[in-house]
Amino acid sequence: MDGVPRVPEQRRAGSCAEPAPLSFGVLGPVRARRGTEQLSTGSPQQRALLAALLLREGRTATAGELIDAVWGEEPPSQALAALRTYASRLRKVLDPGVLVSESGGYAVRGLAEGALDLTVAQDLATEAEKAKSAGDLFQARELLGRALALWDGEVLAGVPGPYAEAQRVRLEEWRLQLLESRLDMDLEQGCHAEAVSELTALTAAHPLRERLRELLMLALYRSGRQAEALAVYADTRRLLADELGVDPRPGLRELQQRILRADPGLAEPQSPQAEPAAAPVRPAQLPATVPDFTGRAAFVQELGEVLSSAEGRVMAVSAVAGIGGVGKTTLAVHVAHQARTAFPDGQLYVDLQGAGARAAEPETVLGSFLRALGTADSAIPDSLEERAALYRSVLDGRRVLVLLDNARDAAQVRPLLPGTEGCAALVTSRVRMVDLAGAHLVDLDVMSPDEALSLFTKIVGEERVASEREAALDVVAACGFLPLAIRIAASRLAARRTWTVSVLAAKLADERRRLDELQAGDLAVKATFELGYGALEPAQARAFRLLGLADGPDISLAAAAAVLDLPAEETEDLLEALVDTSLLESAAPGRYRYHDLVRLYARACAERDEWPPSVGAPPTPFGQWGSDAAMSRLLDFYLATTAGVYLIERPGDRLVDHLAAPEYQGLTFADRHQAQDWLYSEAVCLLACVRQSAGSGSLRRAVDLLWAAVDLAESGTNSKAYEGVASALRQAAREAGDTRAEARALITLGYAHSVTGRFDLADEEAALAHELIGAAPDPLADCWASNILGVIALYQSRHDDGETHINRAIEGFRACDDRAGEAAVLCNLSRIHLATGRTDSAVSLARQGMEMYDAMGHALKGANGRYALGLALTEHGELPEAAARLQEALTVFRDSRQRLWEGMSLFRLAEVDLAAGRPAQAAANAESALTVLRGIGGDWRRAGVLVTLGHGLSGIGQSGRAQVCWREALELFEALGAPEAETVRPLLTPLTLA
Repeated sequence: MDGVPRVPEQRRAGSCAEPAPLSFGVLGPVRARRGTEQLSTGSPQQRALLAALLLREGRTATAGELIDAVWGEEPPSQALAALRTYASRLRKVLDPGVLVSESGGYAVRGLAEGALDLTVAQDLATEAEKAKSAGDLFQARELLGRALALWDGEVLAGVPGPYAEAQRVRLEEWRLQLLESRLDMDLEQGCHAEAVSELTALTAAHPLRERLRELLMLALYRSGRQAEALAVYADTRRLLADELGVDPRPGLRELQQRILRADPGLAEPQSPQAEPAAAPVRPAQLPATVPDFTGRAAFVQELGEVLSSAEGRVMAVSAVAGIGGVGKTTLAVHVAHQARTAFPDGQLYVDLQGAGARAAEPETVLGSFLRALGTADSAIPDSLEERAALYRSVLDGRRVLVLLDNARDAAQVRPLLPGTEGCAALVTSRVRMVDLAGAHLVDLDVMSPDEALSLFTKIVGEERVASEREAALDVVAACGFLPLAIRIAASRLAARRTWTVSVLAAKLADERRRLDELQAGDLAVKATFELGYGALEPAQARAFRLLGLADGPDISLAAAAAVLDLPAEETEDLLEALVDTSLLESAAPGRYRYHDLVRLYARACAERDEWPPSVGAPPTPFGQWGSDAAMSRLLDFYLATTAGVYLIERPGDRLVDHLAAPEYQGLTFADRHQAQDWLYSEAVCLLACVRQSAGSGSLRRAVDLLWAAVDLAESGTNSKAYEGVASALRQAAREAGDTRAEARALITLGYAHSVTGRFDLADEEAALAHELIGAAPDPLADCWASNILGVIALYQSRHDDGETHINRAIEGFRACDDRAGEAAVLCNLSRIHLATGRTDSAVSLARQGMEMYDAMGHALKGANGRYALGLALTEHGELPEAAARLQEALTVFRDSRQRLWEGMSLFRLAEVDLAAGRPAQAAANAESALTVLRGIGGDWRRAGVLVTLGHGLSGIGQSGRAQVCWREALELFEALGAPEAETVRPLLTPLTLA
């Protein structure tokens, strides 16, 4: 940024503001606009004159200076006359008073603020420097990004003359400085994986620029690619020696040595400031504190003192333990809010669901925390250890309070602790964490009678309690002085103005013996919930117990309506009533959840209170009785809605016709984007319902729901969960002896394995499915099994077997009149023809499949057709069309959130780039593919991308790094026993092989 001449802000003279002010561009072709109207700037020499004046910072340029600028040392004989002609023409185009004559020369004056793109870029760069100095890297990066976006190709494009050439060089150098500064901040913010692709392309375009090489080494090292980082140094040293006869500069050599030593300092973002850069987002995740918080003064003071001591200590940790309902969360949230000012860099909160059957996984929580702290998804590693290390690095030097609510045990908590000075953690749990080293332990008991009465009074009202103090004491005593029980009882009384406190006390009197018998633990909590449940209206009580049956973390209003078999409006009224009684929580608009202990109690109520009516009994006003009926409706709702989503994405596909017919209707959607939003937002709850419905009565519908939700297998985010549910269904079907259900479950499992790259397992599952279908005919399922077998055979280079399976699938889909299925296998057959050298027929088959998809209106599957056609066209040498088809596919896959196919499309575009002689772009696309495919696709696909990346790197002179990529690819292929290993081995030098 330094050394760039400033163009001062120039404002229009006079008091009348023009409705359409002039603006100019020099960071690209020289342009002039009036508002949105493009103005003619004339011949190249006339544009050269305008550019020279715009870049003079509003100062007058003499005629001689301008002649030198436009024509250099050999101007034409009529240069001065030509100059005056150009000036006259420009005056006619521009506003009066803008181009002025002065002292035998010319100047541009009176421009509005921001009229010149270069001035805007300079202002943005200055503001970025200020933001960086203030520690706000997020703002600095955003400002530099806006500045860099102002460049539009070559500076002063097409403008002749020595002055323009000098300005081009100078401004290109400045652009690179800005870019390096922004990339440096990218790395400080943890965006290593994203930066690698961009830096790879930049080092190819500017091979002798050592700062870019240094940033690339650092980005690779922080992405876990140490060997490639060292290879970049080797490539750089060789290039500098060959081209310039010099060694790398000291900074680059020092970085190489630090990488060799695995210097721990390289793993953390380095900041030049005394204080660390502020987070892009200062999280403020604490739940709202209750307005009627009561008592606990000693605990509030004790915990507050521990948290306030966080500054200067390695870490302050307080662990609050107690039975469910004793007020651990309420106390912790209240204390955390009081301590907020001591933690200016933010507060993180998570419910670890430790009391439930499926406690939150630490790696999932860390991913959420890292995103809340501003870390890009692509920069979040996969393993628990790497996420924990990055989490501690991001928190280093910052003062953040972490509230870990409802922890299962110390093992769940340890990876989530900040571990750095100035931070603090507050933990709540039902167990005492004596094995949490260094923690300040607090055991929270029930309230004192005075505190309990005070809480009851705040909720019910002083006027009602004052006249019945003894009855109120009876109520809180019957509640066992447990805050949650008191809140439930008081809320019910507050909602019933005709009740007196004595009436409530009398109702609780019958429960006193039970409460006295339940000495400790969850049974006491269950007794307190009985108080609130017993006061519910019949419809509310039914909703409470039935909604607790679903395994998902929460439930949508539409799904709840299905469970209850009621209209959405009536369902919402019931749910909001339950929220008012504190028996249900509103997780978000239209979504509801139970506290984990309340859910357990609701299920106990369902077991106790849901039974079928006796013979001859009058029908219930709520439809079917029983828990099984409620869960059956929920399964039907998900099946019907998911089948609708499948059909919107794949019009004409016959799969939906072969699924079990749900009796309960699902949702409908206006377009595929709305449908996809629903599918991905409901993924966790949907898969939980599938797993929960593996019983004999609903097994087939559960399997069909999983089959219809096949998009979740390809999404990356839900792929692992999808595979786990498919495996559970396969086992359930086998135990139930249901051959049809087992075959379909095997198809979903085989497909899931193919997505994750475990081709041997996928082949086994699909083969077994095909065998089972022979005993229990299921024509469409057999088509899918044959297609999976054919694709796996293709991946494993068993082309004859693959063609046999694919041809069988084609015949089957045609027999089922499933044109969408036929189109899919035609595209797969195209790939087999391609692999066996039949390029012409491969192009024809892929084009036929794509056209069939297009005729049916398939956007998503049409992208698969374009992908197959792009592959065939690449091999056929029709590279422009291949790139166009693959780019179309990439756009749809990104829009549809199909990470696997997004990554594979980037990979195939890289292959097109290589074939077209664009190694730098090939390397950039391959790097992007690796980033997208992280955690999905498997080792075979990763190895293929690495081979292409190596070719791209080799083509831009980074042979050392290319060798690293090829060596990793060879190791992956050899571990898989893949024949591709033999094509990679010759690429490696003897030293690399050794």
